[in-house]
Amino acid sequence: MKCPNCGEGDLFYTPTFSFKRPLDMPEHCPKCGQSYYPEPGFYYGAMFVSYIVSGFFSIGFVMILHWVFGLSIDLSFIFLIGIAAIFYVFLFRMSRSVWLGLMVKSKEDKEQA
Repeated sequence: MKCPNCGEGDLFYTPTFSFKRPLDMPEHCPKCGQSYYPEPGFYYGAMFVSYIVSGFFSIGFVMILHWVFGLSIDLSFIFLIGIAAIFYVFLFRMSRSVWLGLMVKSKEDKEQA
């Protein structure tokens, strides 16, 4: 979860599993100055990335618990809610990182173009 432009600056102030300021991002990369908020509403696309990843994970997780381990559907969903609560911050950060990486070219890509 580094700056997609330079690959050096951190996208978030704190480590991934830190619950102190878990959703806060700086406005710009501390190393190269790349804007992390290129336009208003930029991260709405990250919401769809998060939705797709969490949807497929949830379906697979519940299916495995129910069919492979023989747990009831109710118990499978209780485990899913626990796992989702633990990994919420990671999924939030990962989806923002992926979305920004898709939209911003790196220095090497800009030099080759």
